[in-house]
Amino acid sequence: MTDRQDVDLTAPLGSGTVPNPLSTAAGCAGFGRELARFVPLDELGTLTTRTVLPRAGAGLPGPRIVAVPGGVLNAVGGQQPGIDGFLRRELPWLAERGVRTVVSIGGHRLEDFAELAARLAGRDGVRGLELNLSAPGAADRGLLFAANPAVSYDVVAAVRAAAPGLPVYAKLAPDQGSVTEVAAACVAAGADGLSMVNTARGMAIDLDARRPALGAPGGLGGLSGPALRPIAVRCVFQVHAGMRAGRMPTVPILAMGGVRTGRDALEFTLAGASGVAVGSELLRDPTAPLRILDELRTELAERGFAAYTDAVGLAHRTTTTEDGRQ
Repeated sequence: MTDRQDVDLTAPLGSGTVPNPLSTAAGCAGFGRELARFVPLDELGTLTTRTVLPRAGAGLPGPRIVAVPGGVLNAVGGQQPGIDGFLRRELPWLAERGVRTVVSIGGHRLEDFAELAARLAGRDGVRGLELNLSAPGAADRGLLFAANPAVSYDVVAAVRAAAPGLPVYAKLAPDQGSVTEVAAACVAAGADGLSMVNTARGMAIDLDARRPALGAPGGLGGLSGPALRPIAVRCVFQVHAGMRAGRMPTVPILAMGGVRTGRDALEFTLAGASGVAVGSELLRDPTAPLRILDELRTELAERGFAAYTDAVGLAHRTTTTEDGRQ
């Protein structure tokens, strides 16, 4: 057993490092203002913002969130200030507080991603970009960018060219195409890391109203919370296995999907993640990031780990195939 105070929590961010592996999942902490009442934001490894789009948007009609067994469904849509509003109001506020900010960006066209990346390159406080490839992409006939390895490759390559000095993480979907193939395409295009995974598509029905519970067109929403975690762990494990097998270069994985405790964070780490993000748990416990970080330190110490990075991918030592069969 290691003394918990001696555990080194340093984690990778692209080719650099951050003090610890904890981040926030895009959307769940907004742009940090509300969360700052509960958590000193500069104590997080990074803070990932709500997805920023080229133009401001009001989002989808309500209801936007509904509780379901094992988590929540949400259909918030693109409620955000647009890149102009973000640069004018949100980013200066974060930079003044020393927050290591990863900006989530999205769009309906490849050019949207490239434009946003170019405008964020070199900005004070921006430590990286997360590409929300799991948003509808008109360039791919309304499908998700993350459903198509070739389209994902093009988006990452365009962002890489527009912001050559920033770490770029591609955010992947758990239920669109082969996650390993899409991950390999993103890394081949120059992604410095992968964020895994976004929400899974789901639906709930309001029994009394006899219609979908969410107000979004079609009633579809994104499932997050503990019900998503086994799927997310599988995705992380498979992609890390692909890296170990040489199917793609090894890059850091930021894992998310139902992280509520330090044990959850350690599970993702053993599966191959180099960092973890807290999402829907913030709705229940806004102090969760630092609590989970403290629990993770204890979990590592009890298992004799001197450093967080020593635990990354250790679950692969006893498996010989990508799907985990021995």
